Amino acid sequence: MRYLLCCCLILSSTSAVFGQFQSNDPKPGVAEAGAIGPKLDQKVVNRYVVGVKIRAVGGPVSGLTGTFAVPTDWDDQQVKPVTEDISKAVRQHSLRSGDCNTKQVVFSVPQLTAGETANVLYTFEITSLSSSKAPTDTAGLVIPKTLKGDVRKYLQPSPQIEIANPKVKSFTKEATDGKETAWEQVNGIYEAVREKIRLDTSKIKGAAMALKDGAGSDDDFASVFVACCRAHKVPARVLFIPDATQAEFYLEDADGKGMWFPVVLKGEKAFGFRPTATVILQRGDNIRVPEMKDPQRFVAEHLTGKGNTGGKPEVEFVRKFER
Repeated sequence: MRYLLCCCLILSSTSAVFGQFQSNDPKPGVAEAGAIGPKLDQKVVNRYVVGVKIRAVGGPVSGLTGTFAVPTDWDDQQVKPVTEDISKAVRQHSLRSGDCNTKQVVFSVPQLTAGETANVLYTFEITSLSSSKAPTDTAGLVIPKTLKGDVRKYLQPSPQIEIANPKVKSFTKEATDGKETAWEQVNGIYEAVREKIRLDTSKIKGAAMALKDGAGSDDDFASVFVACCRAHKVPARVLFIPDATQAEFYLEDADGKGMWFPVVLKGEKAFGFRPTATVILQRGDNIRVPEMKDPQRFVAEHLTGKGNTGGKPEVEFVRKFER
């Protein structure tokens, strides 16, 4: 676990913070889907708990500050706050918006006595939508020639997505060679990744090393696919869900309307659709947060404290479905 100092605006009203989860702002589009776009015909509703539990062990602890990300609204996901569990020891906390539609709770616990526990927990009702079938009319889809800023960034390198690496470039060229349409070219990348990479759960390697070894983690499958798409000038991004990593790519129709299409890299084939609706933790893989110098692939939880008070914090970050 990494420890860092949070330097963010914080508020003292817990009810005001909980209210910040309610928003009337338009939801960021996953796809401006026309007739040939993905059809969201699968629906699942879950209760999902996110937050942190901190217990002072061996003595008091003080000056604790931290952050954790919470799920956010998308066209295929609606997030409704249900309950909160905020201990009295949590004096300050707020909701912070960031890159790629991320939201983080920033919290502060000034003091915990020995054996005392502080909770910062939120329960959400999350409605998830997905497409059960790939689109059938794909001949007219093209690789965009010009892009808006919010999509253009998905052509750039990201942590562990090395699009300029020679192995990435040569693998992409081989996978797309002879394929006529944009859809066939991206599908060529998809099939080549599934054929080339075998599962190795020992560690996350990144796209270039996974290609060199011919093996990688679930996360690396998505990295290789996204890196190759970007090397081929197709915008693509990583999609993080509980206990798995998937990806999405972006094409346009004849009218210039852009659409994101999901892929499942490991397991049963799912190209252009996501057969199982589940909670989306994060879209995107190059996100800046104030506490870190370098961009983050995944916005992880963080905690820091002053120490020198005789105890140490026992920390449990929570991300779980409520049964």
